[in-house]
Amino acid sequence: MPEITKTALGVIQLKTIQLYAFHGCLPEERKIGSDYTVDITLELDLERASHSDRLSDTLDYVQAYRIVQEEMKAPSDLLEHVTGRILNKIMDEFEHLVSAAVTVSKVNPPIMGNVAAVKVTLAKSR
Repeated sequence: MPEITKTALGVIQLKTIQLYAFHGCLPEERKIGSDYTVDITLELDLERASHSDRLSDTLDYVQAYRIVQEEMKAPSDLLEHVTGRILNKIMDEFEHLVSAAVTVSKVNPPIMGNVAAVKVTLAKSR
């Protein structure tokens, strides 16, 4: 009979990270900038951390926040591009992740219409 391993697959989320950045295809977007929000969902085994109460047994979400902050500073034409950069950096930085999803939202985009936000979500799993 195969050995049963104990895992507590869990999710850590950083919701509605608010940032000001300079992404977009239009020159005005790159010059004036815009408000953005970023949401990240990180799936990993939280069994050890649920018992140990040690940061070393989980994922440091302050470090995840810093990745978002740094990647949002580098302008991109497309939301898909900046979203992919954030996702790839998070997956590279936290090797013990099972999966991750990143959503970047441009608040009040320059669209001729009443649109609260444009969002791009990308996800990866191992």
